[in-house]
Formats: sequence, C-alpha cells, structure tokens
Amino acid sequence: MIGIDVENIHVEFPLYGQRQRSLRNLIVPKNFGVRRPTPGAVGGLIEAEVSGKVVINAIDGLSFSLREGDRLGIIGHNGAGKTTLLRVLAGVYEPVRGRLTIRGSVTPMFSLSDGMDQDATGYENIWLRSAVLGFSRSAIADHIDDIAEFSELGEYLNMPVRTYSSGMFVRLGFAIATALDPQILIMDEMIGAGDAKFISRAEARLKRMIERTGILVVATHATGILKTWCNKAMLLSRGRLVHFGDVDETLKRYEEIATSNA
Repeated sequence: MIGIDVENIHVEFPLYGQRQRSLRNLIVPKNFGVRRPTPGAVGGLIEAEVSGKVVINAIDGLSFSLREGDRLGIIGHNGAGKTTLLRVLAGVYEPVRGRLTIRGSVTPMFSLSDGMDQDATGYENIWLRSAVLGFSRSAIADHIDDIAEFSELGEYLNMPVRTYSSGMFVRLGFAIATALDPQILIMDEMIGAGDAKFISRAEARLKRMIERTGILVVATHATGILKTWCNKAMLLSRGRLVHFGDVDETLKRYEEIATSNA
C-alpha cells in the first residue's frame, strides 16, 4: 500500500563561522544561546548556540500522513519550508530528528531539465531523463514512441538538444515527464507547458498523469492549482505546520495570515 508517514521531523542547516567573522563579535555577548524568530514574514527560525554555530530550522517538528489517492498542495510564504519538505520527501535532505516512512517509489519533478545533456540527442535524452526520474529500462522503452509522438519533434529527436529552441526543449522535457506512471509524484510548482499551441494538449496530458499517480505532493503559490488538483492542503510558516486538511479551510487560514502581516 502506497503511503507517506512523517513523524515530528526536524531539518536544520548549520552555518559555521558566523560569529568569528566580524569585529562586532567583540561587543556582542557570546553566551546568548536564545532561540528567536527571524524578523519579517519570511524564512525559518534561527537558533544561535553558545558554541557560535548558527542553525536555520527549515522544518521544525512536522507531522502528517498521506495515503493512496491523496493529492496534497503545500502553501506558505517564501522561506516557509515548502521546497525543503519536498526535498526531504524526495530523499535529497535527511531529517536530523523524527521519522520519515515512505511506501512506494518516489518521482521528484523539480525541473524539466534535470538529467538532460545538451550534447546528447533527443532520443538519448529520453533515456537519460527517464532514468533520473527513476524508471526502469523496460518502462522507458515502452514509452519512447509515445514521447516522440507527443513532442512532435520528428527528426529533431536525432539531433543534439543544444540545437533546439527553448520551446522545443520544453516540449521534449514535458513529454518525458508526463509519459510515465509515478507511484508518488513530488512537484515544485506545476510544470510548464510551453507555447500556446501546445498548452491544451499539455494540460490534458498532465491531468491524465496526475490521475494515474498514487500520491501527489505539490508546492505552489497558486490557489487555483490547489482547488483544481488537490484534495488536501498544508500551510507552513517558518518551517512549522499551521494547518493541514481541507483545501478551502487551509486557504482561509493562509489569507488570514497574509492579511495580518500586511
């Protein structure tokens, strides 16, 4: 059974040498190991230790669970911890405390260009990009014709992608990204669709891929994406969970916080 269980995880980014690099440290007391929030509305909590190490608490005691069929949208201010959480789920970052349990294969989709080689041909990049997304050789082979047909690049697939226009490059990357059937799909914003002629076909293809996905987790600033694609939403602030549950209720809480900070 596909699932994600996150139990009280903490993600910290230590900054070394911050207290030794300035003459002001001769004036500021060195024993101020007091936790304090960063000023303003962005960023995680900063903790200064007696040792002089400064720690950014990017994720601070986060817990939630997802099951097959869930589509989770993550919202919050810049620096709230959205992308950090996605990278934890994708295995890029490891929590310093807490427990993360993932049942099922994870496909991270942070960029259409990850794993692409500018000197390789379009066909070669289908293999390279699909491998980066974590799919087997047999799965890639089964989808090559579909990717080629949807991209509409024809003979250009035999040419190096450095010869492509930006629109052609997006077509290829999008065709590859949406061809396969991920169990758990992790996305940082919804992937773009390229030129106007391509958009309607791309939106339909993206919809079909998401319908085939076991669990979707997407970070976004667009409320329309949450209402269209998601059945659950999470609001983060400074690395902490503010609300998790119904999309409309989460958006309401988000608007209340934005208004209070205005």
